Amino acid sequence: MTKHKFLLPLIGMLFQAVLCLAQTSEIKKEKWHWDNPLKQDTSAGYVQVVKVDNVLYISGAVATELSPQAITNLYRSLERSLKSFGASFQHVVKENLYTTDIEAMKQFNESRKAFYKNDFPAATWVQVVRLYMPNAKLEVELIAHLPAK
Repeated sequence: MTKHKFLLPLIGMLFQAVLCLAQTSEIKKEKWHWDNPLKQDTSAGYVQVVKVDNVLYISGAVATELSPQAITNLYRSLERSLKSFGASFQHVVKENLYTTDIEAMKQFNESRKAFYKNDFPAATWVQVVRLYMPNAKLEVELIAHLPAK
C-alpha cells in the first residue's frame, strides 16, 4: 500500500498538466468566405467555410423559395464552398437542413439528391418558423472530411 500512496497524486498532477497544455494549444483554422479578402463576414460575424485539420465546417447556404431551381442553386453554392478546399459532395459526412416547409422540401428532394450521386451523408432535416434572413425558406449546412495527407 505505501508503495502506491504517491501514485494517485502523481497521476492527478500529470492529468492537470495535460489539461493545461490542451487548453493553451490553439487550433489552426483556415477560412474561406465568398472571395472576401478578410475571409469572413464581420457584420454578421461568421465565415462560410472553416477548415480544421482535415474537416470542413460549412455555414448554411440559403434559398428564398422552395423550387427545384432554387434548391439546385443553393447546392451549387455549397459546391463552391466545398471546392474552396478541393472537396466535393462525396466528402460530405453530415448535412443539416432547415426549412420553413418540410413537405415542399420533401417534394423537391430529387434536386438535392442529384449532388450526392447516391453517396448520401448523415442528415437532419428540421422545419422551423423562421431563418436568419426573414425571406429565407431553406438553409443547409455541411460537414465534410478531406482525405488525410
